[in-house]
Amino acid sequence: MTKNIAIGVDIGGTGIKAAPVNLKNGKFTDDRYRIPTPQPSTPDAIARTVAKVIAKFNPSKKVPIGVAFPGVVQHGIVKTAANVDDSWIGTDLRAIIRDYAGHDVHVLNDADAAGYGEYKFGAANGRSGSIFMTTLGTGIGTAMIVDGTLVPNLELGHLIIDGHDAEDRAAESARDRYGYDWDQWIEQLQTYYSEIERLFWPDLFIVGGGVSKSHHMFLPKLRLRAPIVPAELLNGAGIVGAAAAAAAEAKREREEEKAAEKASKKQEKAAEKASSKA
Repeated sequence: MTKNIAIGVDIGGTGIKAAPVNLKNGKFTDDRYRIPTPQPSTPDAIARTVAKVIAKFNPSKKVPIGVAFPGVVQHGIVKTAANVDDSWIGTDLRAIIRDYAGHDVHVLNDADAAGYGEYKFGAANGRSGSIFMTTLGTGIGTAMIVDGTLVPNLELGHLIIDGHDAEDRAAESARDRYGYDWDQWIEQLQTYYSEIERLFWPDLFIVGGGVSKSHHMFLPKLRLRAPIVPAELLNGAGIVGAAAAAAAEAKREREEEKAAEKASKKQEKAAEKASSKA
């Protein structure tokens, strides 16, 4: 693999998917590889499966690998678990995957990965300012990127609006739950996005999830200050975003190491100079 390649892994409730990603254009350089999510979806079972999808591409130790997880991930530790076993809560995600895969990884929330992927290579490519992405499905996944920096773990699908959890009425699943027609669901979406806009003033909204394929049925009817557009990467967003985030983290770590090395050499020279004067 070349230096412009990273691997992205997307852990889902039904499948664990991976692919190598070209960091210049966000395209897969090989076919996506998928293995069904093991049941029960315990930490050991999933980490073992993640190791298998990574091994499929035989990456060198220098290839960045990003892993997107369906829950809040804070400093590598899983804090919530959606669509996977509750035993994940409190697990060191980065450590357990490293143990099974024999390769260090960067880990992040799956909605964050999708949002970052859209920022780097999708609907927000080339845009600056505040980008707010929502994924409409069983719930509402949210991600925000501000001037290129990801704000992690924004669980704003659970924002309380009019006394209700927002995703209960505005997620795509609410259409079946409450029997909403398009106009009734659009009314709920309008309430949700208006509240997000009131609180965060984003420069751009991106809407993903399976229903985004029918974006012409609802996005043009929403009245917001900021533009609202459909996601472009679709099911590949999590993989692409995880790979891009891992590459960005690897770059940051290299720069920190160089800065620390430079500072150390500077201190050594200063000490030598002081010693010679003495």
